[in-house]
Amino acid sequence: MALSSFQRGDQVEVCSKLEGFLGSYYEATVVANMGTNYVVQYNNLVEEFNDAVPLKETVKAAEVRPLPPEIREANNNGAGFHSVFFEYTGQELEYPVLKLRVHQDWRNGKWVSSKKTKRTVVR
Repeated sequence: MALSSFQRGDQVEVCSKLEGFLGSYYEATVVANMGTNYVVQYNNLVEEFNDAVPLKETVKAAEVRPLPPEIREANNNGAGFHSVFFEYTGQELEYPVLKLRVHQDWRNGKWVSSKKTKRTVVR
């Protein structure tokens, strides 16, 4: 996988390595580029004991990728829910269609359409 070089202020996604969240990505802002690591501040995660303070942490460069382009399914009118299957946990959860985007993979330094068949059901 090709690694990108991000600078202070860049908007990125960070892959969680925590049990139960493995493979989940969270939006963050790069605070510092430390070569093989980045210091990031999460957009929607907060400190454990002070929920008024955004969470900052040092993560490996391999866990950081750029924000994907926004691509939505053309035939979707935005109504209803999708049932989404999470491979890592085996859970299937319902999400509003407007909160989802078309699945893409970050490969060799660029976004590509996923060719995998997904267990996604439109209701």
